Amino acid sequence: MTIGKPRLLLVDSYDSFTHNLAALCRRAIPNVSVTIIKNDELTIDELRRHLPYFSCIVVGPGPGSPDIAQDIGLVRDLWKLKEKEILPIFGVCLGLQSLAIENGAVLKRLHTVKHGLVSHIYHRSTQLFDSVGPIKAVRYHSLHVELKEDGDVEELAWANDEENGKIVMGVCHRHRPFWAVQYHPESACTDDGGIKVIANFWRLAQDWANVSGRRVVSWNIAITDNFGRPWPYSTLPPRSLSPTQPSGVVTEILKRVDLSAISISQTFGASDEKSNFALLESASQPGRYSIIGVISSSTLQITYRIGDTTVCLSKDGTTSFELLGSQDIWAWLSRFMRSKSVTDGNPELPFWGGLVGCMSYELGVHSMDVPVNRNTTNHSQHPDINLVFIERSVVVDAHTGRTFVQSILPDDSCWVLETATMLESLSPTSASTSTQAASGTSIVLPDKARYISKIQQAKEHLFAGDSYELCLTAQTRVSIPISSTSSSSTSWERYKYLRKSNPAPHSAYLRLHPTTLLSSSPERFLSYSRGPGSICQLRPIKGTVRKTPQITRAIAEQALVGSPKEVAENLMIVDLIRHDLHGVIGEDVAVKQFCSVEEYETVWQLVSVIEGKLSDGIKALPGVEDQVGWQVLRQCLPPGSMTGAPKKRSVEILQDLEDQERGIYSGVFGYWCVGGGGDWSVTIRSCFKYERPRDLCQNHAKTSEEWVIGAGGAITALSDPEGEWDEMVIKLQSVLRAFGAL
Repeated sequence: MTIGKPRLLLVDSYDSFTHNLAALCRRAIPNVSVTIIKNDELTIDELRRHLPYFSCIVVGPGPGSPDIAQDIGLVRDLWKLKEKEILPIFGVCLGLQSLAIENGAVLKRLHTVKHGLVSHIYHRSTQLFDSVGPIKAVRYHSLHVELKEDGDVEELAWANDEENGKIVMGVCHRHRPFWAVQYHPESACTDDGGIKVIANFWRLAQDWANVSGRRVVSWNIAITDNFGRPWPYSTLPPRSLSPTQPSGVVTEILKRVDLSAISISQTFGASDEKSNFALLESASQPGRYSIIGVISSSTLQITYRIGDTTVCLSKDGTTSFELLGSQDIWAWLSRFMRSKSVTDGNPELPFWGGLVGCMSYELGVHSMDVPVNRNTTNHSQHPDINLVFIERSVVVDAHTGRTFVQSILPDDSCWVLETATMLESLSPTSASTSTQAASGTSIVLPDKARYISKIQQAKEHLFAGDSYELCLTAQTRVSIPISSTSSSSTSWERYKYLRKSNPAPHSAYLRLHPTTLLSSSPERFLSYSRGPGSICQLRPIKGTVRKTPQITRAIAEQALVGSPKEVAENLMIVDLIRHDLHGVIGEDVAVKQFCSVEEYETVWQLVSVIEGKLSDGIKALPGVEDQVGWQVLRQCLPPGSMTGAPKKRSVEILQDLEDQERGIYSGVFGYWCVGGGGDWSVTIRSCFKYERPRDLCQNHAKTSEEWVIGAGGAITALSDPEGEWDEMVIKLQSVLRAFGAL
């Protein structure tokens, strides 16, 4: 059929599973080259002249409806190609629906939506399903088709739903080389109905080409200019391997093993509200390392707000602004960290020094080219990027009790030794604290009726096929009169009470003016190890049961793993994350753990683990591997567990549904080490406040502290509005305890 490698054109309808489908095609079709375009990137007339260069087309899934022009794009025209233009086409989900309705089928809504649910697929064991045994496949759809009797599209497979009846799951065109399936062959939980079915499509495509005499035209370099490079492609720009300035890490290990991160933090000024401070703490299992950034007036603080043409740099009491020019903030930070690269720190430790801080939810929204609903006249907004460059640090290993003092500053061994000596003689400080609600404290919860109305609107989007899952959130505001607050009720005291009442493996106290963040997050978003062989790991959490003496592991597993709703929520995010990872690092992505119940201090959680590392072709590019984790972070924001899927359409819907910016909430916080590794957590179970510079002045008397707490939940077609409200309030309570509220 072809000379050289086969060439596949994958049409993406803005789905969050497209790269999973591309990876599956690469596994199923030997030596195939995959080129990806959006369904509105070209008109059908612009595409026609390029079709001879491709062996076949795969029409991917996507949100929306096949009868809405902006949802389907040029796909509807592919089924109407002239005889001389025809080539084999395979459709998935939206692709099947489009093929069917363009050939007389009727589009209908399912009585019961199937999002992230596994079904038995029955088939005739022919064509796509030749030599394929029983199939269990994942479905993501709220729409389905009823085929025209004796029409040109013929049923090959179906599902028998108790709620919906018989639903078409696979079809073929009687006269043209068009095939499609309604389920998702690329999902992590679809079995042989995935790779074997696509392999059968490729065999059918070759047979048709041999009979019809179609030959693929040799590739022209000009086609690459029009379509870009085939996938997998590197989004990581190679760099010159010019040597960096020699630098190193000075490290001292303490002999004593009884120091806590809290004691050390207080020694370095955690209680001083007017200064910056950074603590990333593993306050419970399965966390291990706690990082205390030793911040001084000479510590560089980097802030940036969406839309700015400059990055703000603060150091030694002065502020300067550096023009971004043609680069964006991500490229600026990447260049900055390359200039700080270090290779000789203690390999046991995840952090030697580097950037520490937080990033807003809106930063990720903006990176997806989704307009951010922001009042540009509001100068009190938090920075979207707020980072400090830590050169001196103390790291505590909770597993061994050992404490490490480090510096990446030149000739700083004296400070390291003096600090280690000081900590050796430090008296342990009790971490106990108590917080009572100050007289006059005001707690304003979201309006329940309005929140439930938003849930109903979200479900209507799900029924219409616009999304599979929407993570709806709302904000609670806490106002504390300063005159009623005792001198000890600082943000640091509130953090200590939060970590005690809701201990979490990804806790943090980040006082990076103008933002103060207190977090007891249970969820790691992304970690990436140092190269060579850097591994990126994401650990989405969907599904929680609070621990009580009566809730054993067996009961928790039944409530979580035994719940189709909980597993479906988790699976949707797993498939989304696989897509995001594939988009950056190529094919080498695997689900290492799927929907396992993990025990935490106060809850049982349903956790999956997805890992990936650079494909060999991308890894070979000079200077790429040392920043792979940073690029994964850039491409994967905002966290899929806080948006839903497909991500872009879900984010757009949430921008309309939610009443305000999320800000720090549901963004990420963590670090990027000068050695190349990093660890970022999802900002949930957290609260934050904003302080204008004048609020920090002794001459200005504040009247109140204003704190914001975000909370919400994943809305699915199976969601009960009252239950979702109750879940949101329960999540709020874990943070409200830090304010003396029960």
